[in-house]
Amino acid sequence: MFDFSLLFSSFPRLLSALPVTIELFAAIMVVGLIVGVPTAILGLSRSRFLDVCVRFYIGAFRGTPALVQLFFLYYGFGQFSFVRHSVLWPLLRDPFTCAVIALGLNSGAYTARILMGALSAVPKGIVEAAEALGLSHAAILTKIKAPIAVRIALPAYANETILNLKATSLASTVTIMELTGTSKLLVSETYAPYEIFVAAGLVYLAMTFIVSNTFRMLEKMIARKTGKQDQFAAPRRGKSATALKSRSANDVHAT
Repeated sequence: MFDFSLLFSSFPRLLSALPVTIELFAAIMVVGLIVGVPTAILGLSRSRFLDVCVRFYIGAFRGTPALVQLFFLYYGFGQFSFVRHSVLWPLLRDPFTCAVIALGLNSGAYTARILMGALSAVPKGIVEAAEALGLSHAAILTKIKAPIAVRIALPAYANETILNLKATSLASTVTIMELTGTSKLLVSETYAPYEIFVAAGLVYLAMTFIVSNTFRMLEKMIARKTGKQDQFAAPRRGKSATALKSRSANDVHAT
């Protein structure tokens, strides 16, 4: 029989693990952006070598499970003696750092693919007009392509963010006591997996609800801002069209 008292009594222990979960989630998102944004830009360059490297990185991390990548980094590199005697060993032997690197690189691959698709979806006519005005490639990227690409990529990136939040549960497999790791510890103490994991699921559900609604509000803010700009530009376009018609009528009358 389901024990509701155990369900409610487990929340304080589970919530005490939230700081670790949030810290891990934030670090993964930061690493994903640091890796994903430059990778997306390099992937759209005209260099064949860079294109092959970017496609290999994205294909490797998107084609293998994140758990395998985490195990490979945490358990695999420690098998080599030159790694254990290198300056990187203090980082690679730390489970939290390994989880951030592995899941961050995984997120970077997905983020890069999302941004590459968004940048490629920017209308070519806008880019050609900017080039005709003499703008540099850097100015076109930062002032024209990037704002449009962000609006295009935001819904897909929101899904990626939610997946990263849920992926933090994989860190429990390398002894990190985040939400899922704490849940496993409680199960070993109470022998009540159903109540504990239902409580953990409710906490994850609440965090997912907050993240998804945050992105929904952000999308509405961008849509309102874009709509105001369109409304501001519409009268000017209408005025120009009216002036063009009047000038055409005058030309016809003059002839």
